[in-house]
Amino acid sequence: MRMMSLALMNFKNSFRNYLSLVISLSFTILIFFNFQNIIYSDGLAVLGAKNKEYTEMVVQVISFVLVCFMFFFIWYSTNVFLTKRKKEIGIYVFMGLFNQKIGRLYAIETALTGVSALIFGIFSGVLTAGLFQMILFALSDIAVEISFQFRIKPVFITSGVYLAVYFIFVLKGYINIVRSSVLSMLLGTKQNEYVKQNVAILFVKAMAGTVVLGTGFYLAVRESGNGVNIMGNLFLAVVFVVIGVYLLFGGLIPFVFQGLAKNKAFLYGKERCLWVNSVVFRMKKNYRTYAMACILILCSVSALATGFAMKNRYENVKIFESVYTFQVLSSRPDLGEEVRGIIGENTEITYSAEIPIIALKEDTVAANENFGTYALVAYSDLKKLAENVGLAFDFQEPEQGQVVRASHLSLLSLITDSSHISVTIGGKVYQQTEEITVPYMGYLQDKVSFYVVNDEEFKDLVPLGQKLYTYNYRMEDLNVFETVREELRRFREDVISDYYMGIVSMDPSKDTLEWIKISYSLCIFMFMVFILASGSIMFMKLYNDSFEEKERFLVLRKIGMSHKVLQKSIAAELGAAYGLPFAVMAVSSYFSVHALELMMKADLRIINVVSVLTVSGIFLPCYILSVLTYQRNVGVSENSLL
Repeated sequence: MRMMSLALMNFKNSFRNYLSLVISLSFTILIFFNFQNIIYSDGLAVLGAKNKEYTEMVVQVISFVLVCFMFFFIWYSTNVFLTKRKKEIGIYVFMGLFNQKIGRLYAIETALTGVSALIFGIFSGVLTAGLFQMILFALSDIAVEISFQFRIKPVFITSGVYLAVYFIFVLKGYINIVRSSVLSMLLGTKQNEYVKQNVAILFVKAMAGTVVLGTGFYLAVRESGNGVNIMGNLFLAVVFVVIGVYLLFGGLIPFVFQGLAKNKAFLYGKERCLWVNSVVFRMKKNYRTYAMACILILCSVSALATGFAMKNRYENVKIFESVYTFQVLSSRPDLGEEVRGIIGENTEITYSAEIPIIALKEDTVAANENFGTYALVAYSDLKKLAENVGLAFDFQEPEQGQVVRASHLSLLSLITDSSHISVTIGGKVYQQTEEITVPYMGYLQDKVSFYVVNDEEFKDLVPLGQKLYTYNYRMEDLNVFETVREELRRFREDVISDYYMGIVSMDPSKDTLEWIKISYSLCIFMFMVFILASGSIMFMKLYNDSFEEKERFLVLRKIGMSHKVLQKSIAAELGAAYGLPFAVMAVSSYFSVHALELMMKADLRIINVVSVLTVSGIFLPCYILSVLTYQRNVGVSENSLL
């Protein structure tokens, strides 16, 4: 009971110091809870079964990412908590307490902090659940009635996952204390604080970091000889970039700063010796924090770019599906006027077009994409169709032995260079000169791989398959869609005994891709989560460092250093702490976003610039707040002069 009372007293006295830790953990819990609440609420039911299934799958994947982030964030925060308390804990030894009891005291106090964060996070999550869903569906442009629905299952899942992760590190801290010596606990906050690193080791790490990071950048945008940017390369790119960033902050940056510290002309100009040496001495201890913050903000930029790329892709796919309302595929060459008459009896036809194709037998084609269903279309026929429909047509007619592929739009593509691909048709190898995604063939282009050949080649290849005719119509009044579809079905039943006839209809009331819109909104939330997490990690680390710097700044004041000079020194030192991760992120983001551009075939340069500027806009208030807090804690703020 006395141990619990002491732990409660310490918790109350230290709560203000660890408020930033509690708030950061609570924010993580709030986000994870709201993601779980989306799954178990009725809000997704409006999307339909298929969209709901896909959305839940995306949310589960994001939840897994959040659990991984939670794991590393709790690992970091509990280490900071333990390091901060080690000196105080060491004093308990002189009071007659054994390490086991001190460990129990630490475990109880840490558990109280964790449970406080859990209660605050769950409570905030319940209060903001409706707002979270409202913002999510508003960003997704989906109309749905939001009602407050409390579900106990998200609470249990969130609490279970968080407590399981948190108490792993509480146990780790307990074992650390039990095995620690008195001296190590008393010097816990001073370890590795003012230790310059070996220049030779730094040089090796700097070179290794540069090579590894450069390799990661190369793999991110690499295109192999067959045009495929393999997923394995992207996975390796992520691994190399993460390792490279850690080596950069653990090797190259300390190496550069130690070199600057040896340049006396630079060091003694504008009082740089006050903060450059501090950065050098602290880099060995803090480089993991800077690297973690850099990787998090790089993830945030990548998440935002992914979201906008998915949004752009969704809009293009919807255009793809809405080019034609009905497409009729038949072996009859004179069916167009009859179909036009059926549709025209119910509504005006906005435009129509017909085009002959050759449906190839599967065993006559060997293509890189293994699409399964292939067809040929003549260049002049496709050009005429484009004119009738009003679609852009700006590619040259293929020569003998060449094809142009008219492909569908997918969410992402592993084909990043389509100009060096060959396809075998009827035993003859054709060179693919380019790939186009203009929806000339409408929804059929999403299900069939079309190859455009010149007119002479088209005539020669007719024996390889069946010549069919496609009749394409866009209705003006979509309200009569069901009526027209039913009449076309009856018409097909009348003629199907004599000729082949298939009907493709695009129901305007159904959207099977709304899960992509939800995913876009979730990416924006992930952007905010990662960027706020990185800002809170930097703030928390510098906040704790400020308490360790009190003695140094007290000595500097006693030897005559003015408050103004010390304030500038703090501003410069913290500017380096925030600026270095931001600079590395800004460079790295170009390659990560460029890799997304290749896979999703979208221009994301503006998104890259906007996201980097947004990061700077969020980091700037964090930096200003850190400077003011740091100055106050070390006793050089304006208020401390009063």
